[in-house]
Amino acid sequence: MATVTTVDNQTQKMIDEIKELSKKRNAVILAHNYQIPIIQDVADFVGDSLGLSQQAAKTDAETIVFCGVHFMAETAAILCPTKRVLIPDLEAGCSLAASIDIDQLLAWKAEHPGAVVVSYVNTTAAIKAESDYCCTSGNALKIVQSIPEDREILFLPDMFLGSWVQKVTGRKNMHIWMGECHVHAAVHPSKIDEKMKEHPDADLLIHPECGCLTPYLDRVVRNGGNGKDVLKVASTEGMINLASSSPTKKFVVATEIGILHRLRKENPEKEFLPISAEMSCQFMKMITLEKLHRSLSQDVYQVTVPEETASRARIAIERMISIF
Repeated sequence: MATVTTVDNQTQKMIDEIKELSKKRNAVILAHNYQIPIIQDVADFVGDSLGLSQQAAKTDAETIVFCGVHFMAETAAILCPTKRVLIPDLEAGCSLAASIDIDQLLAWKAEHPGAVVVSYVNTTAAIKAESDYCCTSGNALKIVQSIPEDREILFLPDMFLGSWVQKVTGRKNMHIWMGECHVHAAVHPSKIDEKMKEHPDADLLIHPECGCLTPYLDRVVRNGGNGKDVLKVASTEGMINLASSSPTKKFVVATEIGILHRLRKENPEKEFLPISAEMSCQFMKMITLEKLHRSLSQDVYQVTVPEETASRARIAIERMISIF
């Protein structure tokens, strides 16, 4: 496991117990980049949705403890039907996943018979089962580019990620569901201007779920491209890689603030500034050290997916994992 930051004796005792429980249960602890720092520190693997899905698919552990939100644990359960998948808090949901339900998707598909359905991984298992492809922010562009240009596409549920993909690919036959992540949607383009003026020597790392991305890109283009060279659109894992490989020493980061811990931890000589300190997901932050300890000690809470749904969803998820 990763080295843990300085903690008090009581917290260290709990961390030690978590490690021991994990070892006894032959468990692997997966944590998303948006989790609180202490959870990231005790996890066996930290990453984005795609990376954690890949880890879940190949782990030899008997139990997967998913420190993330519910759809992520569902994805692990679908990929690993013989393993026990636990989530420390069943209430850890996702506003983006909740922006479309199965009846809405079925009605949308009926309006566009024959269309290819591309669902962002931030969706329920039922939605994935009705999809042709799943994608993450890291490979959404590649997946759409892999679909023949004459095929109509239904992209859901994030309208900002969909708009960015459509803009980059130039697809005219791509329909986008009007869903959004409440955290990423709240950032206004003026916030980027303000922050970048404060830090003109910084590069901008921005997540394609951000509502500010498309209007900001449009304004950059209208202004002759000024500023485009410092703009890096990337998934959370892409941000980690860009920050590590770049000679730049300062970055403004436009995504959920949980990622700042890993960015700073892996690049201690560099400075990372949040576009807004208020970009915090209440659902991601529901997973605490105490809840992780309870999950391992009491074997709670198991996440399962009916096999009929899982078998159909697995096809779309495996296609996601194969394209990165």
